[in-house]
Amino acid sequence: MKHRIVVLGAGYAGAITAGRLAKRLHRDDVEITLVNADPEFVERVRLHQLASGQELASRPLRDMFAGSGVQVRVGRVDAVDVDGKTVDLTDEHGAATLGYDSLVYALGSTVADYGIPGVAEHAHHVAGKQAALRLRKRLTELTSGETVLVVGGGLTGIEAATEIAEARPDLRVAIAARGGVGDWLSDKAQRHLSRTFERFGIAVYEHADVVRVVADGVVLAAAPAESGGANTRNAAPVRDTTNRIPAQLTVWTAGFAVHPIAAATTLEVSKSGQIVVDGTLRSVSHPDVYAVGDAAFAVGVGGRPLRMGCATASPMAWQAADALAARLTGRKVPEAPIGYASQCVSLGRRDAIVQKVTPDDQPTSTVLTGRIAARVKELICSGAAWSAAHPTLGMPSRRRHLAARVVETDLVAR
Repeated sequence: MKHRIVVLGAGYAGAITAGRLAKRLHRDDVEITLVNADPEFVERVRLHQLASGQELASRPLRDMFAGSGVQVRVGRVDAVDVDGKTVDLTDEHGAATLGYDSLVYALGSTVADYGIPGVAEHAHHVAGKQAALRLRKRLTELTSGETVLVVGGGLTGIEAATEIAEARPDLRVAIAARGGVGDWLSDKAQRHLSRTFERFGIAVYEHADVVRVVADGVVLAAAPAESGGANTRNAAPVRDTTNRIPAQLTVWTAGFAVHPIAAATTLEVSKSGQIVVDGTLRSVSHPDVYAVGDAAFAVGVGGRPLRMGCATASPMAWQAADALAARLTGRKVPEAPIGYASQCVSLGRRDAIVQKVTPDDQPTSTVLTGRIAARVKELICSGAAWSAAHPTLGMPSRRRHLAARVVETDLVAR
């Protein structure tokens, strides 16, 4: 009987893992099933572009994996039984259960509201394709002079604010953050970011602690510090009270949280609900489960937990696929801590920041900005999408047979 590998989630991490496994393992020995709720591969790092009115390439998963040996199953994962080695899902035919011998958990993350009242009822986000499309529709309903407030000063918030400001120069755009906006960047990068906000007329509210989202803006714990953004083209929105920022549309980008499915199992998870894994991305509690992408709590270079994001999704996928394939084929298991090289922030379509970082994710003095940085950022995003969308191309295939002991173990287990 074939060794059954089930991969849950077809974002960057899941899609790349499935494709790499298909190129490492012999088809006569394994059955690889990729489960995803959306029938298409979604470039999550471009969802702010989709929200602002741009079109993204259509990449049906079944077309992507045609001829690869990977079976695509379109369905929503409802539960995982890691002791019984089954996955419950709902697809077009109704409820179904999949059995597995090895599981790769790559269900990613969704928007985190941190318990702030009103986020679900009144705020939009870009954590998923349908959410981005809803935001896109809402933006088309706004009239000239109305205000869009982006809450969150991280990569997603900066990219969303600048993309919207570039696409809709007739709107007032503001960004608010509990701490500083882009304050993890080097001094040079922060100066460029400030100039970009001024060019777009984006009002910046730092140290703004949002305690509630309402239909017409947000309520703060105290009056925030305001900087930048006001120019003759696009004046900053005006607070109507000392602890309120009015807006016709609020976009929530304050953080991401993993889906609760893993935490509902007997897997060892972190406080954030991520699956705790070792250096090969294998669960520390269940050796037949691997976790990649946002769903994994993994330690990188310098002993620091890897942050959620595309920058770690691909290397985690490579590491997990190679480790699983090595164990199944009786070969040496590769293990090396994952490190970083850069942080890339798009600032609309013609500007960006590419911040060189140390392997443990600390900013250096090396920074690219402007059009050159925008081209580099586009190249990186396109490369990541190409890698996920072409699982049968790229590196040479080395499809190896499973070790005899693995086959025997599978037969006994069933």
